Amino acid sequence: MGTINTIHGDISTPVFMPVGTQATVKTMTPEELCQIGVDIILGNAYHLFLRPGQEIIRITGGLHSFMHWNKPILTDSGGYQIFSLGRLRKITEEGARFQSHIDGSYHLFTPESVIEFQMLLGSDIVMPLDECAPYPCGYEEARIARDRTTRWAKRNKQAFLTLAKSANPDSSSSLFGIVQGNMYLDLRRESIDELTDIGFDGYAIGGLSVGEPKEIMYEMLKETAPHLPQNSPRYLMGVGAPEDILEAVEHGVDMFDCVMPTRHARTGEVFTSNGPLVIRNAPCAADTTPIDLECGCYVCRNYSRAYIRHLIHANEILGVRLTTWHNLAFMMNLMKQIRESIQQERFMEFKKEFLARWIATGRKGTM
Repeated sequence: MGTINTIHGDISTPVFMPVGTQATVKTMTPEELCQIGVDIILGNAYHLFLRPGQEIIRITGGLHSFMHWNKPILTDSGGYQIFSLGRLRKITEEGARFQSHIDGSYHLFTPESVIEFQMLLGSDIVMPLDECAPYPCGYEEARIARDRTTRWAKRNKQAFLTLAKSANPDSSSSLFGIVQGNMYLDLRRESIDELTDIGFDGYAIGGLSVGEPKEIMYEMLKETAPHLPQNSPRYLMGVGAPEDILEAVEHGVDMFDCVMPTRHARTGEVFTSNGPLVIRNAPCAADTTPIDLECGCYVCRNYSRAYIRHLIHANEILGVRLTTWHNLAFMMNLMKQIRESIQQERFMEFKKEFLARWIATGRKGTM
């Protein structure tokens, strides 16, 4: 448990960051996010670069002003999105050349340009351009991607230092490094050594939750996270299932992000203290209880499962807003409980109690 200090506020860890890819957490206003206890959100440089573009964000005073959010923002470089484009992108030592999924236009992201754009956004935490090898892949392919990530990390760091010197003295950003190496422990250990030699404000674990079995992800996590610098934030990228968060916290991870709570909400799946519930299913049609009897969020205080199910089946926007609100509130409460259990030196007990209910009944959709 710790605190990350930024000019837009302090962040208590462990923390979950809702994903605001397009400068918005889907269906939620900034005021609603504050109401449920969100301290930091994640934006994506790839998507924001393509739309609305850097000029619009510049003339509106940066990303915080543009989206009316005065708390911290972490921006991902968009490297994962670029590498997911397959034949629409080409990776060279210079950077990543890619074709826009929106209009087919061509662009080049370099380690320097990605840092420059995120600094223009006014990001509190800046992520570097890295290369995420696919799963599965051979050792040599993973090594090449890891080595390029290290070389790019040096260029990212130099660009960050150069721009930080010329920035507004009242502004301040942090730069994290990203550990790569796919599912090869020796490559990940070497990546950690190389990144710590360069020196970053925090360290992210990349290349997990990309299709590998959970057992492998947990093994990589167990053998990677504890070797990261103890006095720097540790960030597990793209992971947000409650069971995965609890496993990662046990190994010392501080920060998480994932689209899971909002994406599942849009399909009618909500989180409860007894596991996930598919609220669009027939058993909820005449259920007058709230989503979760143990939840005190605005949605659970005011609306029934039956009403929310009706809204979803009627394709009413309010239905998705309510499921999203609840899922994010659930995640914020989970992180609060984790922090409290660490403070009380009973985290392992809390983990066992939570998982006994979550996994035993999870995804049945009939609680």
